[in-house]
Amino acid sequence: MYRTNTCGELRLANLGQTVTLAGWVQRSRDLGGMTFVDLRDRYGITQLAFNMETDAALCEQARRLGREYVVQATGKVIERSSKNTKIPTGEIEIEVLELKVLNEAKTPPFTIEDQSDGGDDLRMRYRYLDIRRNPVRQNLELRHRMAMLVRNYLSDRDFLEIETPMLIKSTPEGARDFVVPSRMNPGEFYALPQSPQQYKQLLMVSGMDRYFQIVRCFRDEDLRADRQPEFTQIDCEMSFVDQEDVLQMFEGLIKHLLLELKGVKFEQFPRITWHEAMRRFGSDKPDMRFGMEFQEVTDVVCGRGFGLFDSSELVVGIVAEGCAEYTRKQLDALTDFVKRPQVGAGGMVYIKYNADGTLKSSVDKFYDADALKAIADRMGAKPGDLMLLLCGPAMKTRTQLCALRLEVGQQLGLRDPHKFAPLWVVDFPLLEWDLLADPSRWGDIRANAYDMVLNGSEVGGGSIRIHDRALQNQMFHTLGFTDETAAEQFGFLMDAFTYGAPPHAGLAFGFDRLCSVFSGADSIRDFIAFPKNNAGRDVMSGSPSPIAPEQLDELQIALKS
Repeated sequence: MYRTNTCGELRLANLGQTVTLAGWVQRSRDLGGMTFVDLRDRYGITQLAFNMETDAALCEQARRLGREYVVQATGKVIERSSKNTKIPTGEIEIEVLELKVLNEAKTPPFTIEDQSDGGDDLRMRYRYLDIRRNPVRQNLELRHRMAMLVRNYLSDRDFLEIETPMLIKSTPEGARDFVVPSRMNPGEFYALPQSPQQYKQLLMVSGMDRYFQIVRCFRDEDLRADRQPEFTQIDCEMSFVDQEDVLQMFEGLIKHLLLELKGVKFEQFPRITWHEAMRRFGSDKPDMRFGMEFQEVTDVVCGRGFGLFDSSELVVGIVAEGCAEYTRKQLDALTDFVKRPQVGAGGMVYIKYNADGTLKSSVDKFYDADALKAIADRMGAKPGDLMLLLCGPAMKTRTQLCALRLEVGQQLGLRDPHKFAPLWVVDFPLLEWDLLADPSRWGDIRANAYDMVLNGSEVGGGSIRIHDRALQNQMFHTLGFTDETAAEQFGFLMDAFTYGAPPHAGLAFGFDRLCSVFSGADSIRDFIAFPKNNAGRDVMSGSPSPIAPEQLDELQIALKS
């Protein structure tokens, strides 16, 4: 037996017991007559004590231990004279009687500490060492707990976990497929699934009624902090349901996760339409942890000779409460922020509503005190507030103001990672119109679709599916598919619909993203055991990499010279 206990479980109740621990050396301290070693495993840290007077040879052995050595120690649990209240095992230590080095270790390229001195690239190269750090380990533990809660919740509600194929037919789903050549069928290729969409619909045709899968998906697309080429979905589908059934079921799931993992209880989640979200927040995934809603002032500001406002489709702004004391340097920084290429605004107008009731703006040349007061009244500002305005084409300006709202909210500490604000966004536009379509018709058509938004991140989404073949054919034609192309790409699904497809609907949560939002993190990478970097590369294993010419020959693939 390598160990009788873990490094995180011993307490004062264990005093006098002889135990054996095994783990990694976190650090050691040589105090002359005494040497102390912190021994770490997944469960915690326990201090080992070596006494020069009791056993000089054993103490010398302990002094030679390096960081990350793997050791086994047997000894007696005793009370610490100098207690450490920061760790659960801090009231005891092990008076070591026997020490065995199970494996020596090179000095790690970065410190295995909560606050490591290793940069992202270095830690990704040695990911197996990075996972030893508490923050990464705790993230993976959270992921495990969430997966178990999801499985139990859905299983208790008659969902069946069913695996769908990883090697499938390539179909256009909005992103590039990762393709896999078939050696047995030269010149033909499988695709890795972007989602199990078609198969889960087939399972509904099959009568499975309620399906789920925590499933790996693949998209060959440009990466950023919340994207990876391979990611995980909580994928679900239900038969004989309408939208309300789906919203209630999966709102219940998120409530369950928030209560069990974060201790937060919610009643009904708010719901807003896509158009309302865009009008009030400039985003289809608004961060509802704070207000600062958009205030439209186009009719109030026009006709005053300020050409930029007079010629704009929309003038809209936000009120930053209590920020009238912002300095010129702070306002210039916000102006520079909206001018960044990622935001794309031409500039920003500000109006200070000073505590004494006076108003000062960057456009005083065009707007007198009465005009500024009218703007302040429209925007609901009060003394001490700061108003920030943008103008231009309506949709573009709303998007730019959304970025400014989030930036100001971040600066003011309003985007608290420990606060949770879930909501549903519903009634999405079904289609975007172009010059060949009639905007008065297409713009009014709504998709029976819904997104779950949490703290400004879209964590899940789905829709009521089309289960009628004729209606699906009409949709294919609207999207530009010919009958031949639709049959080639989706024929097996359309054929299945002719054998009695039930009304069905579904939803998929981004599992990695859900984990990151629950932890208040910006990136999903630390919630994936072995992630790729922003170039889609695994710098630890060196993939992707060339393959041998013999393999290419077997696959009948010739590379361009």
